[in-house]
Amino acid sequence: MAKGAQTRQAILDAATVRFGRDGYRSTSVADIARDAGVGGTVAYTYFPNKEALFLAALDEDAAAIIEEGVTTVVGEPGAGAPDWRQLLIFSLLGAVEGHPLARRVLAGLEPDVTDRVLEIPALTELRKACAERIAAEQLAGTVRSDIDPVPIGSGVVSIMLSLLMSVVQVGPDAAVAYGSDVAAVFEAAIDRTPPPR
Repeated sequence: MAKGAQTRQAILDAATVRFGRDGYRSTSVADIARDAGVGGTVAYTYFPNKEALFLAALDEDAAAIIEEGVTTVVGEPGAGAPDWRQLLIFSLLGAVEGHPLARRVLAGLEPDVTDRVLEIPALTELRKACAERIAAEQLAGTVRSDIDPVPIGSGVVSIMLSLLMSVVQVGPDAAVAYGSDVAAVFEAAIDRTPPPR
């Protein structure tokens, strides 16, 4: 990695930690530069202002969580395959604890940028992976063939993101209490109806 890329990454890493711990309003670019071990104005070489630095740090932190989710979704569909939707939500829940800035935004502590989470590139990739998985399951005959995988995949991601925000805000007991209900909704909406006995 070139020196400029290393410096940019050090600034992003420091920004993720500092913004995650102290929030946008309480953090200065000088604090981040100091934490990154660079001069006070070096961050402006890579990011035009504090907001751009915050958004870049948020994109990277959230992308790391979502990447774990994408690896859960990608896999072979089939009768013996584990329920990727359950694996997805639990992998996202597990990953969020190690990502302080994304967790802070999901918790509603940065209301000015919460809507930004919906449009990060990594979330677009997760929607695509879910749609592709549903389409593959349609071909395998394990989910309904009369649904459009693209909006359904997007809907799966939206529901999971809402659940993730709820769990971050009210605690993990919400996932335990209502997790099977969410799974039942997915099952009813997506899974192929078994033949009558």
